[in-house]
Amino acid sequence: MPSVPSSADLTRLLPGTWTISATNFPMWLTGERHSPSLTYAVLSEDPLSLSDDVAYTTKDGEEKHILGVDYWNGEGFTWKGKKLLRFFASHWSVIGMSDDETVLVVRFERTIGTPAGIDIIVREGSTHPELRSLVAHNSVAFGLTAEDFASLTWQH
Repeated sequence: MPSVPSSADLTRLLPGTWTISATNFPMWLTGERHSPSLTYAVLSEDPLSLSDDVAYTTKDGEEKHILGVDYWNGEGFTWKGKKLLRFFASHWSVIGMSDDETVLVVRFERTIGTPAGIDIIVREGSTHPELRSLVAHNSVAFGLTAEDFASLTWQH
């Protein structure tokens, strides 16, 4: 399995907007939410914390946002929601990336309200026409088992 990126690596790597290109997370597979994206910005470098804006479009065309803050915990992040979601938390980590650092694999741990899941995210503005093939042929570098890969639904 690949090594976990350091907080310094993630401080450089994560800021910006990422689109979800493959997932096994039920929230993105129900048909209720479309075009999900993640936008991160550094709030603090030491200890690392990021603002986290998950945006998506409803089936009615309305744009929605889930806002939170990600706190580095030494191996990944603890997400804490804002506003009505302030009582919710989850844990996630980057478990793999492409050589050019424009494709990341993120693993989410199970919470009381959600199952564990995996998202493959792509930096906005980068193109990977053969993304599924890239991940399939480099699954170990991306931190994925064959079962993980088989569980993914690829977005169009």
